[in-house]
Amino acid sequence: MGMTTPPRTLAEALRARDDESLAALLRARPDLLTPVPGDITQLATRAGTRASVVRALEHLDRFALQTAEALAVAPDPAPYEALLGLLTGDGRDDGEHRGDADTAIGDALPAALTTLREQALVWGEDDRLRLVRTARELLAPSPQHPSPTGLGPTVAEATAGMSPGRLQDILATAGLPATHDPVSAVTSLSALFTDRARMGELLDTAPAEALSVLDRLVWGPPYGEITPNPTPPVKWLRDRGLLLPVSTRTVVLPREAALHLRAGRAHRVPEPRPPAVEAVANRDPQAVDSAAAGQAFLAVSTVEELLKSWNGGGPAILRSGGLSVRELKKTATTLDVSEPVAAFWVELAYAAGLLASDGEADERYAPTPAYDDWAELPAQDRWVHLATAWLAATRTPGLVGGQDAKGRALSALGPDLDRSAAPEVRHRVLALLAALQPGTAPDPETVLARLRWERPLRGASASAGDTTDLRSRIALWTLNESELLGITGRGALAAHTRALLDSGPAEAAALLAPLIPEPLNHVLLQADLTAVAPGPLERPLADMLSALADIESKGGATVYRFTPGSVRRALDGGQSAADLHAFLAAHSRTPVPQPLSYLIDDVARRHGHLRIGAASSYVRCDDEAVLNEILADRRSATLRLRRLAPTALAAQVDPASLLEGLREMGYAPAAESAEGDVLITRAGARRTPPRTAPVPVPEGPPVPDATLLGAAVRAIRAGDTAATVVRKDPADAPPASSGSLPRTNSAETLATVQAAAMTGSALWIGYVNADGAASQRVIAPVRVEGGFVTAYDHTADEVRTYPLHRITGVAELADDATP
Repeated sequence: MGMTTPPRTLAEALRARDDESLAALLRARPDLLTPVPGDITQLATRAGTRASVVRALEHLDRFALQTAEALAVAPDPAPYEALLGLLTGDGRDDGEHRGDADTAIGDALPAALTTLREQALVWGEDDRLRLVRTARELLAPSPQHPSPTGLGPTVAEATAGMSPGRLQDILATAGLPATHDPVSAVTSLSALFTDRARMGELLDTAPAEALSVLDRLVWGPPYGEITPNPTPPVKWLRDRGLLLPVSTRTVVLPREAALHLRAGRAHRVPEPRPPAVEAVANRDPQAVDSAAAGQAFLAVSTVEELLKSWNGGGPAILRSGGLSVRELKKTATTLDVSEPVAAFWVELAYAAGLLASDGEADERYAPTPAYDDWAELPAQDRWVHLATAWLAATRTPGLVGGQDAKGRALSALGPDLDRSAAPEVRHRVLALLAALQPGTAPDPETVLARLRWERPLRGASASAGDTTDLRSRIALWTLNESELLGITGRGALAAHTRALLDSGPAEAAALLAPLIPEPLNHVLLQADLTAVAPGPLERPLADMLSALADIESKGGATVYRFTPGSVRRALDGGQSAADLHAFLAAHSRTPVPQPLSYLIDDVARRHGHLRIGAASSYVRCDDEAVLNEILADRRSATLRLRRLAPTALAAQVDPASLLEGLREMGYAPAAESAEGDVLITRAGARRTPPRTAPVPVPEGPPVPDATLLGAAVRAIRAGDTAATVVRKDPADAPPASSGSLPRTNSAETLATVQAAAMTGSALWIGYVNADGAASQRVIAPVRVEGGFVTAYDHTADEVRTYPLHRITGVAELADDATP
C-alpha cells in the first residue's frame, strides 16, 4: 500500500517523469522532436534507436561515458554498489588508485547517473540500474567491436558454443567438481573466477610465462591468436578456462577473470574530474587589451585592403568552386602574409557577407553591396561584425590545402570547408579562456585535454575524411585565429571579447573604441620619394594616397612610395598635376620634396601625349618622331602597328592591350573617347548583386526554445492519454488491441458523437488526416452539424473541427478515465 511500482520498461520510466524532466530530455536530445512523438511509447522507441543513441553518447563527457561503459559490462540490471565497484575496484590495489581518486569517483558518480537518466540512456532505480539496450550493444564487447573498457565477453557468452566434453575437461583441470549440466558447469567456472581466494590460489600455481600472457591481455584487447600447437603457458591457461576459444586460432580472456586481474575495475584510469586548464603566463590585463585592440584594428585594415584589391573584380572562380592555388598565393603576396593566413582573411570576409560570387558568366569574386555599408562604420563596429561572423561560421579555413574524403584538394572559398562542430568548439575554447583570470594565457595542451574530456567521442569526423582529432585541430586553429583577429592579446582573452561573449556587440564596441588609435589626416613626405603614415589614416586620405603611391611596408607606420606608374595611376583617375600638388601640400607635415614635385610634373607632361582609340585601335601623336621611335622598337611587333598618317598609327589589338603594351615600353599614353576626349579611368567599384552571408551548416537539429518544448510535452502527454486511456468497447466488438484505432460504422459514429455533445462526455476516436496519417485522440464534442464535429481535443489541448467522414470509429471512455 502506497509503494510505487518500479518501472518495467523505458516507456514506463519516461511516463513517470514530470513535465520539466521530459522537457530536459527533449532539450538534451532535440532529434527526438522531429517529428513530435505521438505518445510516450513512441518517444521511448525513438530514444532507443541506434542513430539517436549514438548522437546522445557523443555528447557525454568522459566520466559519464565511462559510467555508461561500466554499466555495459555490469549485470543487467545492476545495483548502484556494483556500478561503483566497477569504477573504484574491490580494494586489492596497491594504493595507487585509492584514497582521493575513489572519493572523487564517489562524488562524481551521482551526477553522471543523473546525466545518463536525463538523456534516457539509463533508467530504473538505484537498485536496478538499466542501460538502454542499444547503448549496451554499442558499448558491450564483441570480436568485431571491442569494448572501450578492454573487457571481453563473459564466461557464459564465450562458452555458448562449446561442447559439454570440453567444459568437463576445463572443470577437471581447474579442480572443480564435474557436472553434466552445461549451465551448472558455466556457473561453476564463473564462480571460480569471481572468488577472490580461489582465483588467487589458481594463479599462484601458474607459470610466470602464463602470467605474462595475462598481463598483455588484461587491459585489452582481450583477444589473442594462437598456433595449432600453442606454447605451454598458453596451453596451461586454455586448459583451465582462463583463455577460452573464439575460433580455431583465436582465444579470449573472459570478463570475470580480467576483472579479478584488474582488482575489479572496468577502467584503468577513471576520470571523474575534468582536467584543469593551466596557465603558461600571467600578463598585465591592460597590456593584453592594448595588444588585442591593435590586432583588431589590423584585422579590420587587412580585410579592407583585401576587398579593395578585388574592388574592380576579384579572381576567377574554379570550375569546382573556390580560389586556385595561384590566386591564393597572389592574395597572400598582396596582403604580405602567408598563404594559410591569407585563406583565413578571405574566408572571414566571405563568412561576414562582404565577399561573394558576382554570378556572371565569367564568374569572379567581388565585394558585396554590404561591404560599402561596412566600410562606413567606425573601426570598432567593423571589428564586432567580423568577430561575430567568425564565432558563428562553420567555415573552417584551417582545412585549406588539405584533402577531402576522395583525395581532392580543399581550396579557399571552396564547397567542402564547412564543419558543423566549429562554432561549438570556438565558443567552448573562448569560454575556457574566459574562466581564467584576466591576463592569463592558457597552455594549449591543457585546453585540448579539457575538450577531449568534455567530448571524448566527437574527435574525428569520418564523413569529412578527417582521420585525426578534428575538435582538437579546430581548437588549435581557434587559438591562432583569435590572436589574428584580436579576440586575444598575447595569448589571453581581451576585455572587449569578454564583453562580446557576455553582454553583446554594443558593449564590446564600447570597450574597444578607446583602445583603437584615432585616424590621422596627415603624412610625412620624405626626400627619397616616400611618405610615412605614422598611424591609421582617415578614409579619404588613405584612398587618395593608395591611388597616388604604392605601399612599400606596413607595421606601426605605413611607408608609401611614389613611382611614375603610381603617379600615372592618379592621373588616369582624373587628377591633374595641380590637384596632386595641392593634395600633398595640404596633407604633409613636412615640405613637399622637390624630387616628388619634379616626378609629378614630368609624368603629367608626358601623360596623354599619346592618344589611344578604336580602329581596331589607333595611336595618334603630334610628334612624328615619337611614332617613328615606336615603330622602330622591336617590342612593338606584337602590337602589329602600321602608319596611317604622319601623326597616326593603327594597331591590330584592342585599345586596352595597346594601352598596356605601350606602357610596358615606357610610354605614358592616355585613352580617348570617340569624340577625342581623354578618358578618365578611375578604379571600378565592381559589386555583386545583393548577397547574404553564408548560412552556417547546423550540427543536427536546433535546440528547441521553451515555447516549443512546452507545446511538445503537452502533445506527448495528451497523445499518451489517448493511447492508454481506458475505453468502453461495444458489447459485440472484440477487445481493441493496444494502439489500434477504434472501428465503428458511420451511423454509430454520428450517434455516439451527438450523444457525447449533449452529455458533455469525452470520447476516444480514431482519425485519419488529409495526408493519410492515422492517430488516436481524446475529444469532448461541443457541436455536431454539417458533417463536422467541433470538439475540445485533449490531445492537442485546443478546440478543433473534424470531418465526420475522417473519423474511423469512436468509443466511450471508462467512467474513471475521463481526462
